[in-house]
Amino acid sequence: MVMKKRTIVATFIAFALVAPAITQATELVYEPINPSFGGNPLNGSFLLSKANSQNAHSAPLSERSYDERLQESLERAYINRIVREITDIAFGEQEYDEDGNPIDSIFNQDSVFVSGDFQVELITSNPDSIVVNITNLLTGEVTVVEIPRFG
Repeated sequence: MVMKKRTIVATFIAFALVAPAITQATELVYEPINPSFGGNPLNGSFLLSKANSQNAHSAPLSERSYDERLQESLERAYINRIVREITDIAFGEQEYDEDGNPIDSIFNQDSVFVSGDFQVELITSNPDSIVVNITNLLTGEVTVVEIPRFG
């Protein structure tokens, strides 16, 4: 009986010591770290620096020669001129000679321009519209753009 009393007393003492800790326990609440999911916005720069330090990928460097850059610039300038003149012709802002050909224009006759993998053919002989055929030289696919003349 003494042994039972000691066990009961020891259990009671252990419970008395643990009870305040149990009664003071609170609910666990998840709080995200990432600011994208509601976490503290001050964590953003830290998380970004950690991600950048772990990133093993790098953008490929494409060093183009002077010749390639010059060719691209000339092609862009020529395409810009084509678009500008098509717009002028389509809206009637282009001056024509007595034969109906645009004055000081690249469209004095039908033109063909090759740029990289594409061939651009301008057909201006139609009085109602301008036809632009764009051919992909690799696949043979042809796109026809017809621009009405308003002038």
